[in-house]
Amino acid sequence: MNINLFPLRAGHAARFFNGDQSGLITTAERVERLNTLDISEAAAILVTLPPQKAVRMLGRPELSNAAAILSAMPVENAARLLNAASNDQVADLFQEMDEEARACLFAKLDRATSLAVQHLMGYPPRTAGSIMTTEFVSVPDTWTVEQTLEHVRQVERSRETVYAIYVLDAASRALTSVVTLRRLINGVPHESVLTVAQREEVVRADPLMPQEDVARLIRKHNLLALPVVGEDGHMLGIVTVDDVIDTMIADQTEDAQKFGGMEALGKPYMAIGFLGMIRKRAGWLSALFLGEMLTASAMQHFEGELEKAIVLTLFVPLIMSSGGNSGSQATSLIIRALALGELKLSDWWRVQLRELPTGIVLGTILGLVGFARIALWQSLGLFDYGEHWMLVGLTVFCALIGIVTFGSLAGSILPFILQKLRFDPASASAPFVATLVDVSGLVIYFSVALVILSGTLL
Repeated sequence: MNINLFPLRAGHAARFFNGDQSGLITTAERVERLNTLDISEAAAILVTLPPQKAVRMLGRPELSNAAAILSAMPVENAARLLNAASNDQVADLFQEMDEEARACLFAKLDRATSLAVQHLMGYPPRTAGSIMTTEFVSVPDTWTVEQTLEHVRQVERSRETVYAIYVLDAASRALTSVVTLRRLINGVPHESVLTVAQREEVVRADPLMPQEDVARLIRKHNLLALPVVGEDGHMLGIVTVDDVIDTMIADQTEDAQKFGGMEALGKPYMAIGFLGMIRKRAGWLSALFLGEMLTASAMQHFEGELEKAIVLTLFVPLIMSSGGNSGSQATSLIIRALALGELKLSDWWRVQLRELPTGIVLGTILGLVGFARIALWQSLGLFDYGEHWMLVGLTVFCALIGIVTFGSLAGSILPFILQKLRFDPASASAPFVATLVDVSGLVIYFSVALVILSGTLL
């Protein structure tokens, strides 16, 4: 742990975070200001703040390098903040720390926090157990409405949410029902809490449920929190809607970066060092470059045809971009549908049957536009495609149908293949698909040209 903090007067911290003469600023604005400082300065600032205010700032997903800031604090200060934070927040911070800093701080946690954090960190990433919080409101089914309300008043500051109160069997401690805060407030004080509990079966998740399925359950049933229940029926924690939003934003950011043809950064853009950025981007860029080298090989294979009909080269960029664009469109649609659960692996053949006529129609549309462009330029005298210009136009027309159809089929099947191989479908990035279709597009283009132009230009 680094304890070389720069000297900072409390008055400076107050001015930095409490605003100027215009008034107080929000926690989000404080986090924005904190992100402008380096690690040691941010750590020194948080040390001077009241623990609850510092904990709220550390819990904001917008804060860059929260784990590094904690690691830069004196151990006692960092441990005090961690003991005041929620268990799931502590677990998330520990996941980002190096082993030395994590071990040093873990030894300073109180027993209840350390046990809960150890339990949370034992679940696989991207599961309900890994994103749940263990701070929830629960009461036995023998309590009255009045007792439950009083309990909520006592514990509300230490719980993630009080909008859902979970009713447990007094004997087995198993989850039996859920009471919303609104119904609880409207209940008769001396009656059983069960009189205001929901009648339908409790929607729940097991701790190993993928976080995407958790998000779908919360959305489907319009929940603010989803209980996570073990095999014995005992509640392990809850996943709140804000936890799901934070994780889904992180996943979408990762997918967007992969879809751009690079490795996921895992950190904010400005937090990645120069060498780290090179490592993240160079591998995929080199792989795509090697793939594009096959395009040169394909053109070399048809070198003789190009020499005889140089006019064919004019449409190579058009052909390559059209196939890549159609493949990227199909890939984007399928990746999103798989992520939302709209498609399953077994639906691959349905997708292919759908993309086949779609690709043919889209290719025909582009082919007609291409043919019309050649005819218009020829008739207006803007460019002379030669005496066989109609055959050249027909070549472009037919080639576009084949290339766009192939691009749609290839782009739609690739995410299924990657998911079957247990890779992230987002790895089927737009540049990757475009590279694949570029090579095949050239082969299709020149093959069509050989058939149509044989005996004339070729």
